[in-house]
Amino acid sequence: MVKEKNSPNDPDFLNDIFRKNVSAFSHLISASQNYLSAMSKYANDFMLPYLIAISYFNNVEKYKVWSTSPLETVQSYMDLLAFNLDLISRGISGGMEAINISGKMEMENAIAAMFNTLFCADGEDLEAFLARQTKMMDVMANRYPQAIQDIEPKYGFHFERDDNKKVAETDRFILYQILPTDKKVKVNKNGKPVLILPPYVLGANILGFLPYENKSYTHCFANQGIPTYIRILKDINTTEAVQVMTGEDDALDTRLFCEKVKKRHGKPVTLNGYCQGGFFAVCNLLSGELDGLIDALITCVAPIDGTKSRGLANFFDSLPQRFYDLAYGTKTLPNGNKVVDGKLMGWIYKLKSIGDESPVATFYRDLMMFGRQGGKDVKISKTAAAINYWMSNERNDLPIEITHMSFVSYNIPITKNGTLPVTLFGRKLNLKRLQEKGIQWLICYGESDDLVEKETALAPLDYIDVEVTPFPKGHVAIATSWSNPTSACALHTRFGDKNYRGPVRFQLDLEDSL
Repeated sequence: MVKEKNSPNDPDFLNDIFRKNVSAFSHLISASQNYLSAMSKYANDFMLPYLIAISYFNNVEKYKVWSTSPLETVQSYMDLLAFNLDLISRGISGGMEAINISGKMEMENAIAAMFNTLFCADGEDLEAFLARQTKMMDVMANRYPQAIQDIEPKYGFHFERDDNKKVAETDRFILYQILPTDKKVKVNKNGKPVLILPPYVLGANILGFLPYENKSYTHCFANQGIPTYIRILKDINTTEAVQVMTGEDDALDTRLFCEKVKKRHGKPVTLNGYCQGGFFAVCNLLSGELDGLIDALITCVAPIDGTKSRGLANFFDSLPQRFYDLAYGTKTLPNGNKVVDGKLMGWIYKLKSIGDESPVATFYRDLMMFGRQGGKDVKISKTAAAINYWMSNERNDLPIEITHMSFVSYNIPITKNGTLPVTLFGRKLNLKRLQEKGIQWLICYGESDDLVEKETALAPLDYIDVEVTPFPKGHVAIATSWSNPTSACALHTRFGDKNYRGPVRFQLDLEDSL
């Protein structure tokens, strides 16, 4: 009697079924373990700043509770409870939405795998489906975190390698000339120079993102032969002068660097500030300290009037007034100086967008990023790894006085006549001064930027004429996606329906007009 193949009476068929069941169960166990491991890491990354916040909260409240009435304290705490419950609700809602979207991506595959297994049909069966899920969870728990750590040598400037020239130094900053990564390019020593001011909290390395992958904002200028300089803040943890610095210190150090750069090249400098660096570039220019040194200004995704930020405004409006205080984000260093905790500042931006930035939402967003590759030979892009390295490792502590200037700009609007809510050297800072001095200004912003919204960056348009260039995507796209010279919005080109100028194109055109 001949046993029919794929029949319950066929020993090979039964053995194959048994093997597949054991293999499927093994994949299920492995995937579950890696899922829990990966999810716990995402949760830890989110919760550690929360624990820091609790510590600061307790330190402040143990004094404040004695200086306010019990009724006011109870009311503030009840409002804080409502605030936290709202955050939790939005976090859960965002997480569930991410789970649903991710589930829809795989539901058809899961049903098809079950059908193929039950009816011995061709195609991905349950064993293969679970094997693919195991591979995906291994990426999330092991390969992706390892890739993030491995990108460190390729990410950022690495000034310790002496690839760039140290030009000057103050107690707070170091001035470097950024040299081209393209060895065919020579710096035009007689060219018009640009000085780049990075943001304080986001750090400088985001502007040297992946220099040897043609994704570096700073090197976009250098690789066009432009004399390119960047101001690097010294380590706040080891440099007392940084810990206690003021806006006036920022302006005076910038003036010193501009003097040296102008002397080296014989031409006025273009001041170029990214994000928070753009806000301080504007303040420094309006103070008059840079007169005669600067003739052009570029700001990228810079919060000029923070009160126009809908996301942050709504977030802080819902926070009880008692707790809207920098003291709740301030830590004391061993030498007694106080600084603002950069990790906590970064965490606040996550809380603002808790629906998209909760641990569950971010986990499933990353999972879907790899899931779209079909689960076969998943490739982790250097860009994704570098972005996550930046987000995990580069949240710098901030001097209190510097943070206070930004804090004020997010709480008090620019006046009707164009005067900023902060001062330098006791002087009022009015935007119309730039036009009076003939400073050419290019404002670049991200169309989908939810950190510095369009209205926040374009606030000067209410008072003076300024050239504007919109870029697709969000806050760091100009420093990452569009810094690739072959991209659709390459910084050295004109693009878009209105022939917008990228910041490098703006600088090159300034050079041509001299």
